[in-house]
Amino acid sequence: MTDPRVTFEVLRQLFTAQNVALVGASERSTWSQMIVRRFHDFGHQGRLYAVNRDGKEAHGLPGYRSCRDIPEPPDTAIIFVPAHSVAGALEDAADAGIASTVVLSSGFAEAGADGERLQRELVETARQRGVTFFGPNSLGFANIASGAVATAIGTRAPVLKGRIAVVSQSGAVANEIGKFAHQQGMGLSFICATGNEAMVTTADVIDYLVDDPATRVIAAYIEAVSATDRLGAAARRALAAKKPIIVLKVGSSAMSAEVAKAHTGAMVGDDRVFDAACRQLGLIRVRSIEEMMVTAALIEATGPLDRPGIALASVSGGGCGMFADLAEQHGVPTPAFALETRRKLAEVLPSFASTLNPLDMTGVVLQDTSLWSKALPILFDDPTIGLVVTLIAMPGADAEMPTCQVHWPVIAKAYRDAGKRPLLLSQVIQPMGPEARQVAESSGLRDIVFGMDFGTRALGHLARWSQRINNAVELAAEVSALEDPPMLEGERAALDFLAESGVPVVPAMVAQNASEAMAGAASLAGPVVLKIASPDIAHKTEAGGIRLGIAPGDAGHVHDELRANVARTLPDARIDGVIVSPMRSGGLELFVGVARDADWGLAIAVGLGGVWVEILKDSAVRLLPIGKADAHEMLRSLRAAPLLDGYRGAPAADLDRLAEVIVAIGNAALALGPRLAALEINPLWVRGDAVEALDALVVWQG
Repeated sequence: MTDPRVTFEVLRQLFTAQNVALVGASERSTWSQMIVRRFHDFGHQGRLYAVNRDGKEAHGLPGYRSCRDIPEPPDTAIIFVPAHSVAGALEDAADAGIASTVVLSSGFAEAGADGERLQRELVETARQRGVTFFGPNSLGFANIASGAVATAIGTRAPVLKGRIAVVSQSGAVANEIGKFAHQQGMGLSFICATGNEAMVTTADVIDYLVDDPATRVIAAYIEAVSATDRLGAAARRALAAKKPIIVLKVGSSAMSAEVAKAHTGAMVGDDRVFDAACRQLGLIRVRSIEEMMVTAALIEATGPLDRPGIALASVSGGGCGMFADLAEQHGVPTPAFALETRRKLAEVLPSFASTLNPLDMTGVVLQDTSLWSKALPILFDDPTIGLVVTLIAMPGADAEMPTCQVHWPVIAKAYRDAGKRPLLLSQVIQPMGPEARQVAESSGLRDIVFGMDFGTRALGHLARWSQRINNAVELAAEVSALEDPPMLEGERAALDFLAESGVPVVPAMVAQNASEAMAGAASLAGPVVLKIASPDIAHKTEAGGIRLGIAPGDAGHVHDELRANVARTLPDARIDGVIVSPMRSGGLELFVGVARDADWGLAIAVGLGGVWVEILKDSAVRLLPIGKADAHEMLRSLRAAPLLDGYRGAPAADLDRLAEVIVAIGNAALALGPRLAALEINPLWVRGDAVEALDALVVWQG
């Protein structure tokens, strides 16, 4: 959960602090030497003060025993004393009127039980004194845009100022991100490493950066989400502001033992819930540092596309072929050019050139550079194309420089004359040498995307994010839990509750003996299903507690067989009777399950039901609540979706009716309140417009 004391104003004061007390500064400490060097590396302009036990000068800075002794109260303090001394340093900062600090010191929650206790005590001290701290076990922050620095994160010279902000829970990863960004010429507005997040979380920093005018793109490395409420709110505000949040998340959330017992655990668990959160919140999820930063640089350059199509122009047929394959793999929309576009291209390109997308302009361009200024404007005018990318070869040696010196200025001018920002894509990912950088700068080429694979991944992310920006998504209505939700036990109780919640369920009766089973079966006029009713048996097949397609006249002895099977396999199970219901044949069996994730709450999964639920592992997951549009999207995303349209004469499913039922199941789960661990319907039978829950399982926490 978010600490209510961590507000935008508190973070603004911290992240713009100019005058900094270095608590723990010492000439003998290599850690202290490195921290001071970082202030110089990032070009910090404010005043620095050394605070240590002896009040000695350090690193050429005036020395003081206490923050209170500094003549002009600092804006913040960066604390790097031993863990057991941090609380005292925090109190001293509070006495000096410092409202927020950065704690680099380690030895807290990351170090075991004793460290966890120290961290809890530190948070309590901060709250009592009205102080907010960043960390502990952090590497602080560098607000490159404003010049405010309180960090141990490294940087390369010269510092490249840009509009990408980096938030990392790991200090080592923050360093690697910074190095890669500099290597590829990507400027940053802000970078931080949040550490243990005892008070200020990654979500808090992201939320702050949504409102930071110096930041256009937010890139975050996350190991665990400790404040999903704040992250969700920040993501929704970022979508409204058209500011992308790109997330590299590692690790998987642990599923509770209760949820793992249900099929839903396999369908929903671990990382798929975070994927669902990203999809619904408009977060862009990536799998590597390179993919994250290439995507960030691309979207910083383009913003959202107003038209969905992406075109590539190249002098290499091989490059076009690779791009086409990768574009399909990574979801890059490369529509065919309009007929008028193809006609105009045919007029200016050699007769043997194609007019396909990607566009191979052929090697003739190497002798006739004017083809760039003739062909590129035609692509810009195509009604389906929102972005034109030009494929280049990045020079790596002096002998390769003449090509870029001749062609890059012509390409850049063609973009500028059309009012477009030039965008180049290199075939491989490599550093840009100083000579190539000079040509790019003199030509006005600010945006070069490095590497075909990472470039097409980034273009796919851009296309999907732009679609989300341009197509407003209707938010599902919130559903409140019942004031006194029933503690359901057993299949029939679960199905009865679902029926009350608007979910169609199969008719049934519970027989206590063979005679009742026969009478119930006879009343249903056709083959029946018999299954044990027990709150202790989640999966009846393994216990020998279910039989399908039974003739009404055989219901009595099958009733007795089921009881005998269960008495033998699970002698201690409570038996409420034997359920008798009509046998549903034909149609399609789906699975709909809801499970509680420790971080994100209830998530719903939809997939093929019956025995296929875990064999195929074909399911779609969303966070609750969902609306009908979400349910439609889930169904259409399944590999088994063609079965819903009717297959080999089977009636097509009524998708509107099915979506309504899926929404009702999710709402029923929310109504059961915070003690619900899992609710699953397996199968949910569908035949045309007929939809029925045939079986249900409820699992409670604890």
